Amino acid sequence: MKTALVTGAGRGIGLATAQAFVSAGWRVLALDRAFGGPVVGERVDFDLRSLERIPALLAGLGEIDTLVNNAGVLYCEPYDAIRDEHRREILAVNVEAPAALIQGLAPQMRARRSGRVVNVGSVAAFTGHPDLWYGASKAALLNITKSYAAHLGPHGVLVNAVAPGPTRTAMYEQLPQSRKDAVMRSVYSGRPCEPEEVAQVVLWLGSSSPAYLSGAVVDVNNGSYPR
Repeated sequence: MKTALVTGAGRGIGLATAQAFVSAGWRVLALDRAFGGPVVGERVDFDLRSLERIPALLAGLGEIDTLVNNAGVLYCEPYDAIRDEHRREILAVNVEAPAALIQGLAPQMRARRSGRVVNVGSVAAFTGHPDLWYGASKAALLNITKSYAAHLGPHGVLVNAVAPGPTRTAMYEQLPQSRKDAVMRSVYSGRPCEPEEVAQVVLWLGSSSPAYLSGAVVDVNNGSYPR
């Protein structure tokens, strides 16, 4: 049985992703810092803001076939009123932690000459975004995807990303109504994405997509780009 490590697995896209892998017959290590509801898979309580503890975490988890970097932080604050602690948290959880997890798992994946990484980005990465550091962090994560794809590709490791549009999660619900209305006018279907729809793409990239597909970003946005 193969093993997937899914971060931010306590809710939203992460929870749906954990369920998708379990339904496909995988063992899932579900990592989150605060599980507020049902846990799908084996619960791993960990705060990704604790970057210095990531090597010890990975040392205790054993062999990981697929890493899903889903955990993310967003604060709806104006450009000129972003709190320093929020900026630091966004960069730690959205950028530094995913990179540390990839780097920490790279030796075992290189040794096996197999492994997959799926990073959960956002359409926020592609244009100027109202939440400055969130958009910047997701753009950085997509660049990290391409960098590690180039670094690990010769060793048989695939690194890809998804870039969801507006998805019906707790993060989406915190947006002001004016932004929700603007998003709904931009999507083809007139509705937000469901977490399970993103999860199906993550499962494909993390399990069965072609081996020649690496360094790619799959948009799951229904035509929506932030404006």
